[in-house]
Amino acid sequence: MAGKRAATEQPAPAARPLTVSRPELLKDGSDRAFRHFVHDTLAFSARIQEVRGRLGGLIGLTSTQYTILITIAHLAHLAGPAGVGINAVAEHVHLSGAFVTIEVNKLVAKKLVSKETSAEDRRRVNLTITAKARGLLDELTVVQAPVNDALFGDLTAEEFDILRTIMTRLVETAGRSLHLFDFLASDARTGSAG
Repeated sequence: MAGKRAATEQPAPAARPLTVSRPELLKDGSDRAFRHFVHDTLAFSARIQEVRGRLGGLIGLTSTQYTILITIAHLAHLAGPAGVGINAVAEHVHLSGAFVTIEVNKLVAKKLVSKETSAEDRRRVNLTITAKARGLLDELTVVQAPVNDALFGDLTAEEFDILRTIMTRLVETAGRSLHLFDFLASDARTGSAG
């Protein structure tokens, strides 16, 4: 009987290597809470992207075009009548200037964005949203406001301020981590090729 039991017992799985090493990210020496957080973040990101895509779809835009349009509206409001440049939009949405230029040209073709050469710098193009775009965005708030309220409905005002501050910091560290990844991946490829 003892021999039968021993034959059916499986060895305990080997402990996985930790995916983080900072003590602040470990709980009781485990990275499970960290991995759970990352998976929840990915799930939330996917859902917020889906909401973005659906909002854009309501006015005939892709998720990216919608994001660029509302970014131009937001930044232009801050910049005043001069409008904003491609680089400012690209930096705000964390996309390349070349890609943003292509998408802006599509928005211009749809008569949602206007481009004017800067009087101060002839190499620069100032972007503003058109009255047509403003009307579409205003109409969209009938759906957008309740959806955004539901999306963040479990947060108190204090939690929202904390999350907003933390998210801004995480976006910055994410950029640095991508640079580190490129360096380490390049170094690993070079080391394994030798």
